[in-house]
Amino acid sequence: MLCEIAGKPLILHTMERARMAKLVDRVIVATDSQEIFDVVKAAGGEAMMTSTEHQSGSDRIAEVTEAMPSGSLIVNVQGDEPLISPETIDAAIQALIDDADADISTASEPISNLWDEVLNFNVVKVVVDHRGYALYFSRSPMPFPREAALRHGGPNEAIEAEPEILKNFRKHTGIYVYRREYLLEFTKMPPSPLEQIEMLEQLRAMENGAKIRVVHMSESSIAVDTQEDLDRVRELIANS
Repeated sequence: MLCEIAGKPLILHTMERARMAKLVDRVIVATDSQEIFDVVKAAGGEAMMTSTEHQSGSDRIAEVTEAMPSGSLIVNVQGDEPLISPETIDAAIQALIDDADADISTASEPISNLWDEVLNFNVVKVVVDHRGYALYFSRSPMPFPREAALRHGGPNEAIEAEPEILKNFRKHTGIYVYRREYLLEFTKMPPSPLEQIEMLEQLRAMENGAKIRVVHMSESSIAVDTQEDLDRVRELIANS
C-alpha cells in the first residue's frame, strides 16, 4: 500500500480514483496500519483505524460501517487497485441501486493475456448466468475450454492456438458494493469451505445464498499483488 508510484504511495492513487466516482459521497481508508493512516491523513484524506484481527477487506469495512446510516450503500474498493476506473465504481453502485434482488454488486473486465491473467492465480476469474448474477469466482481458469483442449492437447495449447477463446474469460475487478444491512449480516457468517480453499471472501456470500450482480466493463485494472504488477502499474501511469 505504501509502495511509491509516480511520486506517491499506491494507496493514495486508489483513494483518488474512488473520489472521482460521481456516486460516491465519502471515501474512507480503513486500515490497521498506523503508517497508512498517517500517510492518508497527511494527504488530506479520511482514514479510520480498525482491528488487526480482520481476515478480509469486507470484515474490516464492516467495522467502519457500524456507524453509517441505515440504508447506506457501502462500496469496498480494494486498496491495491490504483488503476480502477471511476466509471467502474459508478457502474457497480448503479447496478445495486437498480436491482432490488441483489445483495452485492461487483464488476468484471476482459482478459487478454494467457500467461499474465488466465493462468495467474492472483487474477480472479468470474462466470455469470444469463441474468448477470455470478455463478462462481475462482483463481483457476474458467470456463474450461474442453473441446479446444482436446483438439490441441491441453488448455494452454488451445488458447495459444485459438486466442479467440480468451473472450470467454472475465477478470473480477476488486470492488464490492453492499447494502449496509447485508454487509453487517455477511461479516457475522463464519468462513465457508470454498472461501477457505480459494481465499475469496465473496464465496462465503455465495455459499450462504447471496445474489451477486456482476456488471461487465471494458475498462481494465491491475490489482498489485506482486512486484511484476507494481512494475506494470508504474509503467502505465508513467506513460499516461
